[in-house]
Amino acid sequence: MQVKAQARVISNQGTKLDQRARDPKTEQERDRARSRTSKIERKLPSQITKSRNIRNRPRITAKISETRWVDSKARDANGFKLWVSGCERGKNGVGILVDRDLRELVVEVRRVNDRLMAIKLAMGGSTLNVISAYAPQVGLDEEIKRRFWEEFDGLVCGILLTEKLFIGGNFNGHIGTTFGGYDSVHGGFGFGVRNERGIALLDCAKAFDLVIANSCFPKREEHLATFQSSLDKTKIDYLLLRKCDRSLCMDCKVIHIENLTTQHRLLVMDLKIVRKRRKRVVYGQPKIRWCTLTSDKA
Repeated sequence: MQVKAQARVISNQGTKLDQRARDPKTEQERDRARSRTSKIERKLPSQITKSRNIRNRPRITAKISETRWVDSKARDANGFKLWVSGCERGKNGVGILVDRDLRELVVEVRRVNDRLMAIKLAMGGSTLNVISAYAPQVGLDEEIKRRFWEEFDGLVCGILLTEKLFIGGNFNGHIGTTFGGYDSVHGGFGFGVRNERGIALLDCAKAFDLVIANSCFPKREEHLATFQSSLDKTKIDYLLLRKCDRSLCMDCKVIHIENLTTQHRLLVMDLKIVRKRRKRVVYGQPKIRWCTLTSDKA
């Protein structure tokens, strides 16, 4: 017997832009302004769980970054389970929020550092891996960026190909509006102008046979831009899954009416996962099939 269950994977990065920031002229200045003035709203987990787009979905996993919490423990958030990973107070930090119906299915939590973490869920006959990532911003040392991608590669390589993989987070890069030689991972519905960090994400997705879900569906501009402020509108948050699981993704878009934070928008991916249910074994007297009895067998 097969049971179809809908799941909703959400990525949100909570930041608040300082209104005193000057008007940046270049892309590098805009990224530096976001990095320098961003502050996490500590009520974000509560806001996420109270969102109607989450509350109406019985099965959900949410990935958040820039939590800025020094913690490596789990905590409750309105019945949901929140795992966070942070090393230095007021800096970086990632987290994964799991629905109350799925919290008991989590079998492993792996915290790599304050930019990477993953959880593993056992659902019926399937194993799901969820990774939350927060890539380094522009202006940081190249060694930090290199170390992030090496640890990200190691985390993905440690997941078996037979297991399902979903990745979400703030990669601080632009993948561009068209394929541009990455038709195997880019769906052709991007936003903005491709830059170096966007190319790094595309190369990584191509190496691991991943597809960027929020580039695969034609959407209006307000459903594509994941970051919006008075100074900028861009797409830096992404959700990825294995290419072989592309058929599971029914939709992926930005919920622009959900004002969880002042900058980042709620990025949602709807999945349809088939869960195999074991057939119950009934012990008792064996049934005689009289209809198959013939004169030759009598």
